[in-house]
Amino acid sequence: MNFLKKTENLLIEGGIDPSEAKAEARLVVEHFSGFSAEEILMGAEFDPECLSKIMETVKRRVETGAPVQYLLGFAHFMGQKYLVNENVLIPRDDTEILVQSVIELLKERGEKKVLDIGTGSGCIACSVALKCQGAQVLGTDISTAALSVAIENMLSLNLINRAVFRKSDIFSNIHDGEKFDIIVSNPPYIPLSTRENLQKEVLFEPSSALFTNDSEGLEFYRRIVQDAPKYLNPFGHILFEVGQHQAQKVREMLLEGGFSDIKIVKDLAGIERVVCAQRLE
Repeated sequence: MNFLKKTENLLIEGGIDPSEAKAEARLVVEHFSGFSAEEILMGAEFDPECLSKIMETVKRRVETGAPVQYLLGFAHFMGQKYLVNENVLIPRDDTEILVQSVIELLKERGEKKVLDIGTGSGCIACSVALKCQGAQVLGTDISTAALSVAIENMLSLNLINRAVFRKSDIFSNIHDGEKFDIIVSNPPYIPLSTRENLQKEVLFEPSSALFTNDSEGLEFYRRIVQDAPKYLNPFGHILFEVGQHQAQKVREMLLEGGFSDIKIVKDLAGIERVVCAQRLE
């Protein structure tokens, strides 16, 4: 049995979901060994220090339940490695659909100015800046600790002056006269009342980035939609990531807010995941 499989089995025996254990084992083993999965399968030999670090990380994952990305200090997103810690959400594959939708709009329309509300680790802002050379992206967050992580990611990706960050509670620190071609957000959308139903790994992530106080998880969409026209250029777009069963309600909210040309994009599981709308004028 190869070492990747052994590590996977240790995680499963420790109670980690089998659907996640394989990817987690690969992430941990590749990180500490420096070998690719292919090299490991071909019988690459690990030194004792490497083996010790792998086993210690597996032990901590099993004993604490903490997400493996927090234990390692990074997560992969859109082909890049992003610093993450307990102050930011762990980037997820679903959010890549949101980012790709923004990139397609920018390239199709030749637009440049993007506002990323609730930027967290900065993964959306940095990914857009990386993929669209002319884009100017402002990421905002209410958390100073999260902004520190975003700035570190921006620096590591050499995006100075292409992705910038500012403390702001939604639009509270967006200046009069600042206008954007696209506003994008993956806001908190999980009702606090459903907290007990979540996987324990999720509860390690910052509550302020996960939970809403209303029963439907829609409060941040309402706040953003209400004021977004003031900060969007004519015919600008707004894009949201949404939770399961929220897309149609967000669509209705956007229609009532004066937006049009509303499109909904599904994720790989067929769940309506991204809502995109255009300002009428």
